[in-house]
Amino acid sequence: MLMRLSGLVFGLGVLCPVLVLAAEHAKTPTFVNPKDAGPDYTVQGEYVGKLDTGYGEDAWGAQIVALGNSRFTLVGYEGGLPGDGWKRGERKEIGEGKRTGDVTRFDGDGWTGELKGNTLRIIGPDGKDVGTLKKVHRASPTLGATPPHGAIVLFDGSSARAFRGGKIVMENLLAADCTSRRAFGDQMLHLEFRTPFKPLARGQARGNSGVYLQSRYEVQVLDSFGLDGKNNECGGIYKIVAPRVNMCFPPLTWQTYDIDFTAARYENGKKVKNARITVRHNGVVIIDDVELPHATPGRIEEGPRDAPLFLQGHGNPVVYRNIWVVAR
Repeated sequence: MLMRLSGLVFGLGVLCPVLVLAAEHAKTPTFVNPKDAGPDYTVQGEYVGKLDTGYGEDAWGAQIVALGNSRFTLVGYEGGLPGDGWKRGERKEIGEGKRTGDVTRFDGDGWTGELKGNTLRIIGPDGKDVGTLKKVHRASPTLGATPPHGAIVLFDGSSARAFRGGKIVMENLLAADCTSRRAFGDQMLHLEFRTPFKPLARGQARGNSGVYLQSRYEVQVLDSFGLDGKNNECGGIYKIVAPRVNMCFPPLTWQTYDIDFTAARYENGKKVKNARITVRHNGVVIIDDVELPHATPGRIEEGPRDAPLFLQGHGNPVVYRNIWVVAR
């Protein structure tokens, strides 16, 4: 009835070489403010409602992903949006869409979607209306979370002095590519991040950064909106574990990570217990008490000493705010 979304749309399976990424950045338009992002950005987003696809009326969610040049992909989720009713596995696509004027039309395997304003109308193979979905703007329940008593505030918008290489941009946001001056072991970390809107970019060029616990274990930051949810996509631990649900919001939307981390244990210089991690992305547990058998390549090696938080740069204008740690 509906076609599954192919991961080849974005080509996220393999990391791009540095030279290819540099060329991509040079030619790809990058937006850091929704007001400047153009009409494609207003189409992109999340939609919810009820559809009758022939088995009675059921809740559905949809994510429309901008591909640049007025082109889009529409992904449907039976039961509701990821983290709000959808069960992993029932993820489908109604073809590729094209915006003409104020109407965006999607066609695939006899099914049609027509978006006008904030209403997405779905039409079945017989030409009858199946139902409509309305645009929604979700926000993480931990957005703006207040640091608890005893928390170590690393960034509150007033100064970047807690980070080596720290730089404040857009008046009160922290640019990526910096390392905390303070080292940490066991911890609970809260931070908020925002990826840019790069509609023509693909794969690891699409708003790439990373949160490195102890500068060793990376939780990916990437514009992975509408994708499968792999270990090299947003919320994944690279080459170790994929998020059990892709909770990525659209680019230029503020998102949250709340991470519980237990450091590896050493005796006489030998590791006797692996590190463990639980990740909540936009308030939803996407990685639940997972063992980390090794560090992420590219930073410091595993070891018994506490180590700082590293926010990876990767050449994209990813920004952070409200960063605090509760050391345990």
